[in-house]
Amino acid sequence: MKAKAFLSVPFIVFSVFAIFVALGYVAGIVLGVPSSFGFVFPIRLAGVLVLASGFGLLGWLFKSRKPVHILTSTYMTLVKAIGRVPLGDSEGRTESLVVRGPYKHVRHPLYLGVVSLIVGWWLLLDYAFLLLSAIFMFLWFNFVVAPFEERELRAMFGEEYEQYTNEVPRMIPFTKRKRSRKAKRPKSEEDSDDQS
Repeated sequence: MKAKAFLSVPFIVFSVFAIFVALGYVAGIVLGVPSSFGFVFPIRLAGVLVLASGFGLLGWLFKSRKPVHILTSTYMTLVKAIGRVPLGDSEGRTESLVVRGPYKHVRHPLYLGVVSLIVGWWLLLDYAFLLLSAIFMFLWFNFVVAPFEERELRAMFGEEYEQYTNEVPRMIPFTKRKRSRKAKRPKSEEDSDDQS
């Protein structure tokens, strides 16, 4: 299965990326968006910073989770999306729920990193279609891909994943207030802690 993941996932990811770039380009033409906004140097410099943060986030992600695990889990999610395997099946996945590194701040750091890179390239190169591509890709990740993945992870990890979703935002950091574990415990457990 790893061989299939290594062969198919990069091809599919590149194809999806190309589709969204093309969609942004066509949408720019149809909507009459200027090809360039005439960004001044400070805005282009901000693009370099956004790119650096996107690459930094992806580096942190790959430090926290092995690329082979990301490829394998992506492959299994794709297989489940086309209905060949039930959502709760953990076939091919050997890792437990990952909540370390960037996963402490967002549930989908890979998607945030990809969108950040596109926004960074938009600011740096001043090609308006890249902004439209980033918007379309964000909407795709946030409203199509992430909800499916989250149904899959709920089926696999149950209450553990449900609690994680209550504490960590989907794609935009710091938009959800983390609830303390103590606040979630029944009153009787809190009382017993106070007595010891």
